[in-house]
Amino acid sequence: MRITLKDGSVREYSEAKSIIEIAGDISEGLARVACAGEVNGEILDLRTVIEEDCELSIVTASDPKGLQVIRHTASHILAEAVKRLFPEAKVTIGPAIADGFYYDFDAEPFSREDLDKIEDEMKKIIKEGRGITRFTLPRDEAVKLMQEKNEPYKVELIEALPADAQISFYDQGGFVDLCAGPHLMSTKGVKAFKLLSSSMAYWRGDSDRARLQRIYGTAFNKKDELKEHLARLEDAKQRDHNKLGREIGLFTTVDVVGQGLPLMLPKGTKMIMKLQRWIEDLEDQEWGYVRTRTPLMAKSDLYKISGHWDHYLDGMFVLGDADSDEAMALRPMTCPFQYYCYKAQQRSYRDLPYRMGETSTLFRNEDSGEMHGLTRVRQFTISEGHNVIRPDQCEEELKACFDLNYHILSTLGLQEEVTYRLSKWDPENKKKYLGDEAYWESTQAMLRRILVDRGVPFVEEDGEAAFYGPKIDIQAKNVYGKEDTMVTIQLDCAIAENFDMYYVDANGDKKRPYIIHRTSLGCYERTLAWLIEHYAGKFPTWLCPEQVRVLPISDKYMDYANRLEAELKKNGIDATVDRRAEKIGYKIREARLDKLPYMLVVGAQEEADNTVSVRSRFAGDEGAKPVGDFISQICEEIRTKQIREELPQEERG
Repeated sequence: MRITLKDGSVREYSEAKSIIEIAGDISEGLARVACAGEVNGEILDLRTVIEEDCELSIVTASDPKGLQVIRHTASHILAEAVKRLFPEAKVTIGPAIADGFYYDFDAEPFSREDLDKIEDEMKKIIKEGRGITRFTLPRDEAVKLMQEKNEPYKVELIEALPADAQISFYDQGGFVDLCAGPHLMSTKGVKAFKLLSSSMAYWRGDSDRARLQRIYGTAFNKKDELKEHLARLEDAKQRDHNKLGREIGLFTTVDVVGQGLPLMLPKGTKMIMKLQRWIEDLEDQEWGYVRTRTPLMAKSDLYKISGHWDHYLDGMFVLGDADSDEAMALRPMTCPFQYYCYKAQQRSYRDLPYRMGETSTLFRNEDSGEMHGLTRVRQFTISEGHNVIRPDQCEEELKACFDLNYHILSTLGLQEEVTYRLSKWDPENKKKYLGDEAYWESTQAMLRRILVDRGVPFVEEDGEAAFYGPKIDIQAKNVYGKEDTMVTIQLDCAIAENFDMYYVDANGDKKRPYIIHRTSLGCYERTLAWLIEHYAGKFPTWLCPEQVRVLPISDKYMDYANRLEAELKKNGIDATVDRRAEKIGYKIREARLDKLPYMLVVGAQEEADNTVSVRSRFAGDEGAKPVGDFISQICEEIRTKQIREELPQEERG
């Protein structure tokens, strides 16, 4: 039997050996740190016996795959601890995930105190150091075993498997759980873990089925690694837009208004207005767009022509009986509305590309379990647009759309955070899409060339396209690592036929145009959430809802402060005066907590000299400046949308 190791060397064995024995043969130290074995690409338990020629890698905790084995084992230790403390709880599933693990239980909700008790029980189980062994049973016997243990969810999982399947279990020193593995050889291998939180989850993700309690945890090979991870989680919690955005007064939610329907407060509204005005001016004045304004709802007839009625009805808010001829729906997109703006007059080949932009309010009936802050909502506003083009203009126009997106992301300081995805159709589910295979292959190839030409790394994903065409999705992760689509560019060579859209070519013949569905910034609400988390609430000056706060050191200088405020506002600067009868030190601390870019301290000397004492978030005490000089400086910072860096604390004035 020949074993080819990761380094390319080959070992000969005359008889079968377990992976852990082979690890010991290679190096005694390697056997001590081994978590699993990778045999021909499959992760297996260390006790697995090798009987045939294969390629073998010993997986240690320093390998992400080894860490997954540690976390998977930790999830089963969690299950045992819960069953010890809460015998009536029913176990369901408990996988390892990207940053840890979870396990779902049919039980009463768990408090933080419960989690602490469960954590202590897990430590006892780990200290006992019991071996973990795998065994299999035929399906009927497996069902019987779980019925005897009164675990109905496990029974359901087993019954869904083929009748001739051999079902694998793991015996953790007497605690037996259904699992495909792999696991560590002993509970002692879990050295550093923490239970993080508990939340509600539905059995198999179905909101019509049982409500379960999910416990989240994480595990690492070393305590220092766990400590670093927990510190990152704490930083993420402080940056979480759903927490920070409320604390700094950007938005709120109210139960009686509804889930997924945030209320933008004055500060948040001002920020979105600044973004919106910038995008509209940029599109119209520099990138050749015309602006439209279209209805928030339409008859079902429109959505039937577009295909949304057949392909997207579950995601729409329908007004009235969906089967009625009079049915209407709130719009989930702007596409068909803008098509009729294009069709309002005959277009020549000379008129193309015809770029339509709109600040569109859209409505999508998202699942209640998906709602979160500003990132997943049911009503949102988007910088949506449609570029009607000739086929020969396709690549050039797609590149222009990409370049506009890149310019916007760079201006916002977000270009290093994004990843790119070529979202393709699913060739195994062709009925879901418009167009034939040749159409999809050619359009996907065109978008691929754009990404390659622009030199950005990207991934390709089947099944992520819109039903009418492939797209470039620009993705970003939130502070917890969850990825969302922020911006999209979609090529559509088919929909013009549905709407009888055409242009007249040089020979006087009618031709079908192509359409690019695109956004410049995407959803304003989601972008605001992204900005909150990226900047931790310390936004670039041009975006801040309050850019300057004037702080008079006493009421005697209030008139001067008021004159300054008026002068700042006259120059387009968002300024306020702190008129409270508080000491100046208190006012300065409050302004710092509000993360303001600039505060101007004024007293007798400043009034006499027509100056301001400048304190900034970036450099601390910047000293006294003539009023005109400060206004020129901040106006230039706002005009250029400068992202001013904060100096280290020890370098500030």
